[in-house]
Amino acid sequence: MKKIILTGDRPTGRLHIGHYVGSLRRRVQLQNSGEYDKVLIMIADAQALTDNADNPEKVRSNILEVALDYLACGLDPSKSTLFIQSQIPELCELSFYYMNLVTVSRLQRNPTVKTEIKMRNFEANIPVGFFTYPISQAADITAFKATTVPVGEDQAPMLEQCVEIVRRFNNIYGETLVEPKILLPENQACMRLPGIDGKAKMSKSLGNCIYLSEEADELAKKVRIMYTDPNHLKVSDPGTVEGNVVFTYLDAFCRDEHFAAYLPEYANLDELKAHYRRGGLGDVKVKKLLNAILEEELAPIRERRKEFAKDPAAVYDILRKGSLDAREIAAKTLDEVRDAMQINYFK
Repeated sequence: MKKIILTGDRPTGRLHIGHYVGSLRRRVQLQNSGEYDKVLIMIADAQALTDNADNPEKVRSNILEVALDYLACGLDPSKSTLFIQSQIPELCELSFYYMNLVTVSRLQRNPTVKTEIKMRNFEANIPVGFFTYPISQAADITAFKATTVPVGEDQAPMLEQCVEIVRRFNNIYGETLVEPKILLPENQACMRLPGIDGKAKMSKSLGNCIYLSEEADELAKKVRIMYTDPNHLKVSDPGTVEGNVVFTYLDAFCRDEHFAAYLPEYANLDELKAHYRRGGLGDVKVKKLLNAILEEELAPIRERRKEFAKDPAAVYDILRKGSLDAREIAAKTLDEVRDAMQINYFK
């Protein structure tokens, strides 16, 4: 069996470092590993429309923003297929068939759906398209026979439901669909990067993001106001590392060699944490280290993004070619699904 990766993002704005450590950085590594026969990266505009139906221009304009972030981070169209979800109509038909395999009560129990509904205040008025997102995602994954789906921890319930759909379909109609496996970030801190305000999730709507394209001065400003230990009032006070956003980000981005470059009095992050816990280490010093590390990581991405942004037509051409490639694959899978369901009446 071929090894195939499928993953993607909703185009609701520029991507942030939560996307980067949760999935995007890993995608580039996997793309360059040579271990996979196909890597498909989807810009999920159709899914973004489920809660932006009255503002399609927002979704449309952000297609380019997401594509620029992809290219700037190192996703290479010669190695990965970058495509737009709405340009693959076969996904809609697959979703329609899968709807018969899932109950309303099962969708209501999906933890990711419940969290997203609460976050958007949809409790009393849920768009059907948004509610059925797990079914749509299952169509996205199975259409390309993805064996591996690199995502953040918050998407694990969605993958579980996709597996359920695959198993139910194959049980009824015969072995047709490929069962995917989730690939979570290896670094625990990257599972779900909190917002700079200490909220559980980095979110554009909450305004607590650091964007991949953040300019240096804005990055420094956001690091300065980052949530730390509210009880660490004086430098001499013992501090708490757990729940301290600055240290969570250091866990996600820091390497031993950063200390030699920026803070040579410490050998590694463990030594820095120990000093903070016993007292005598101020938040300003720790934040300066984090800012230096983030700037080192983001500066090349920022500059590459500016270069790609000079020729948006070329970026759209990459997406057009990728969408044609993706549609060819999805059409073949849909044909196999119709055969299995015995609805290929004129074949």
